[in-house]
Amino acid sequence: MLLAGDIGGTKTALGVFTAEGGPRAPVAEAAFPSHRYPSLESIVAEFLGSGHYAIDRAAFGVAGPVLGGVAKITNLPWIVDAAALAKSLHGITVQVVNDLVAIASAVPALDAGDLHTLNPGTRVQGGTMAIIAPGTGLGEAFLTWDGVRYRAYPSEGGHADFAPRTAAQRDLLAALARDGHVSYERVCSGIGIPHLYAYLRDRDPGGEPPWLAREIAASQDPVPAIMRAAVEHDPPAAVALATLHEFVAILGAEAGNLALKVLSTGGLYLGGGIPPRIVPALEDGRFMRAFTDKGRLSDVLAAVPVHVITHAGVALVGAACVGLGL
Repeated sequence: MLLAGDIGGTKTALGVFTAEGGPRAPVAEAAFPSHRYPSLESIVAEFLGSGHYAIDRAAFGVAGPVLGGVAKITNLPWIVDAAALAKSLHGITVQVVNDLVAIASAVPALDAGDLHTLNPGTRVQGGTMAIIAPGTGLGEAFLTWDGVRYRAYPSEGGHADFAPRTAAQRDLLAALARDGHVSYERVCSGIGIPHLYAYLRDRDPGGEPPWLAREIAASQDPVPAIMRAAVEHDPPAAVALATLHEFVAILGAEAGNLALKVLSTGGLYLGGGIPPRIVPALEDGRFMRAFTDKGRLSDVLAAVPVHVITHAGVALVGAACVGLGL
């Protein structure tokens, strides 16, 4: 039996899987609020204590870079150490991988019902596949075909330099650069949306409706309020809608950059918590225009299939794929 986990700053999801059942049929599954626990070991002990499972291996996808089997979790005071986890689990084999590697590992196991297609394109059999995932941060990963199966690899491409494409984006870069390095994550993630919003609001000081200003001021995290004002309010708040449109255009451009760098003829997949919530905005043309606007290689990108991953538990499925050796 395999213990698999998706470890995030907000939530930790654990599941028990078998080789016979596969990565999409957990024997048991539960989610825990990460911040209420001092460590991953404490959550694992509680989860396994609720049942009698003869666990003989474990695999965890974690939100943060993994070096030598050790990861510092983003937005949590945790260190996840494969060796320490193995010791606490009576010496079983433990794998710790970046959460984007876990998501990437799940992609070959997804079916049409787990995806929303933005561009059908023409998939090349055995072609490299790329994953870009805006959530709290901006994660990236890719898969290559080794002749037998796909293998997933991590990337920290979300921290690469932001490259503006328009005059407004150049002004945004200049404004943010006063505080240091401007990465794509700073403008294209849950971290980045407030930066986009503040920049656009300050360009038009009278454009923020008082009700939205009050809602943002009263919230610890302004992103949900901004997104609701853009997609749920009737009519939408103009500054919030402009923020969403700018976010989509920047995401499309960086997705195209990633697709070029790994030549993802097998497809580009949008993961993370944000894309499934803004599918109508991703479909209005801005994303694909920015994705394909690559000069002489625009036709190459126009042929790349582009999908939004809509499976809510994809990272846990991916961790199970890693642990089961799929």
